[in-house]
Amino acid sequence: QVQLVESGGGLVQTGGSLTLSCAASGRTLSLYSVGWFRQAPGKEREFVAGITQSGGSTEYADSSKDRFTISRDNAKNTVFLQTNSLKPEDTAVYYCAATDSLTRTAALYKYWGQGTQVTVSS
Repeated sequence: QVQLVESGGGLVQTGGSLTLSCAASGRTLSLYSVGWFRQAPGKEREFVAGITQSGGSTEYADSSKDRFTISRDNAKNTVFLQTNSLKPEDTAVYYCAATDSLTRTAALYKYWGQGTQVTVSS
């Protein structure tokens, strides 16, 4: 069992940056690939970025590549999402989730955090 807690969300202007953190407790997070997802009001949850257990491989959605960077510090049991050049359409609740094998499919993730709100003003 892994408990995930996101932090770092907030209100930022267009073009700004935020660093989101996903801290784990319980089993070590290094056993899992981790994905970041987001869900805007009235929209389905969508994949943003993911990272394998060792951090050796990452994946990004087209909407986030070149602007977002996912990384992890297994010694601190934490995964990060650096978000740059934020746009109003990035406004959403951002969730981290853990799974055995990196995938873009939300239904295949075993453990989820409660989410952190990111709001980008125009």
